[in-house]
Amino acid sequence: MAHQHRHDHDHDQAPAHAQNHSHNHNHNHNHADVDFAEMIPHLEGQAELFAPLYADALAWLRRQQPEPGLIVDAGSGPGIISGFFAEAFPEARVVAADSSAPLLARARENAERRGAADRFSTIEAELPDGLGELEYPVDLVWSSRAVHHVGDQRAALTALAAVLAPGGTLAVLEGGLPERNLPRDLGFGRPGLEARLDVIEQGWFTEMRTSLPGHVRETEDWPALLTAAGLRPSGTRSFTLDLPAPLTDAAREYVIGVFDRRRTMFADELDAEDRATLDRLLDPDDKAGLHHRPDIFVLATHTLYTGSKPQG
Repeated sequence: MAHQHRHDHDHDQAPAHAQNHSHNHNHNHNHADVDFAEMIPHLEGQAELFAPLYADALAWLRRQQPEPGLIVDAGSGPGIISGFFAEAFPEARVVAADSSAPLLARARENAERRGAADRFSTIEAELPDGLGELEYPVDLVWSSRAVHHVGDQRAALTALAAVLAPGGTLAVLEGGLPERNLPRDLGFGRPGLEARLDVIEQGWFTEMRTSLPGHVRETEDWPALLTAAGLRPSGTRSFTLDLPAPLTDAAREYVIGVFDRRRTMFADELDAEDRATLDRLLDPDDKAGLHHRPDIFVLATHTLYTGSKPQG
């Protein structure tokens, strides 16, 4: 499936290895330069906006793991999705794992705010290693767009699979379809702006992957990679967030943020006409821009792959 990586990490998650996260992600693969504290509002707002998609995904996971005792969110970011797991599985203990101490501190605050602090903990860990401090095997490991930030994705999946209890499930959110927020023809500029941005973003993503330490090129056949990690593929399902126009203020701010980051990241690769179009879209005084136009929307599809650890 075509890889869709929207550089706003992903919706909550910041990569579990020092990166990351993310998705915006200012997608900067020099992780030492990432200001995680500055990213928190964006990561949290994005995850909250995508709550309906995660709710559908967790309901599907519940059919595979109805009563997990221990859940690990590998690449948790500020812990919004960890909180969704705590609510969806009220008997489970939830561990948020990430390489960023500021994001983990925020995850603990969010767990307390949601009333789940008594069964919530954090671990500062890097993928593909770092989860060895867990006290006992895990029933459900969730990894949302963190694996693709590890040079050797097969090794990352193998390390995640290693902490599972027999019968446990690894759920990996990767890929999907390019997100859409705009009409094909905006009424100005050249139609098809988002498709051209997708091409640039795919090139950026490939460069990001190949520059990672220990990069290994893999066919991104996630069920096959789960099999190579010693698991039995147990399902593939795509989940869609469909927020039609008119958007709420929060959703509008999300879309503005997406295009602001794209303008910052890809300005040098855009032609003059597309740069001018983005500048109009981002101008708060332009009535045809994102701050005012009534026809922007959020349509996103993410794909979840699961594998189970054999009982024997």
